[in-house]
Amino acid sequence: MAIRKIEMLGSEVLRRRTTDVPKPGPELDRLVDDMFETMYDASGIGLAAPQIGLSQRLIVVDVKEEGGERMALLDPRIVESGADRDRYDEGCLSIPGVTGSVDRPMTCVVEALDQQGNPVRIEADGLLARCLQHEIDHLEGVLFLDRLSPIKRAMLLKKYRKLAGK
Repeated sequence: MAIRKIEMLGSEVLRRRTTDVPKPGPELDRLVDDMFETMYDASGIGLAAPQIGLSQRLIVVDVKEEGGERMALLDPRIVESGADRDRYDEGCLSIPGVTGSVDRPMTCVVEALDQQGNPVRIEADGLLARCLQHEIDHLEGVLFLDRLSPIKRAMLLKKYRKLAGK
């Protein structure tokens, strides 16, 4: 296992829609292990492959605090979203030091392949639903900042640039 470099805001890979689905096997197993180790090292609860520079449809999540289990998902897709929505502060390992209140559905249904290539269907709510939506956004080249008002986005970008020394 190895800790990978996390791509930061401004990296082109974070803005690209991913299409490549990794194939199950030893190489994927190593990648998933690396992604979990990287995520834990950065104190995160989710990580998408583009965040470590790979344009692949792969995410890992671990929201054990909510009673869930860690999971790696290949080619995840949101197939259903609940009507009820809420706002919650989100952060991102690719935009450290910045959080913003993002409006999202409180529930969602995700279909994907598990690490072995088997189809899975996840009915998620609470923090797991939010985390899955956030990480799947990364696979579409969308950052949580894109879901904020232009004024709030500009304020957070200014804060990030100051923190990053840019």
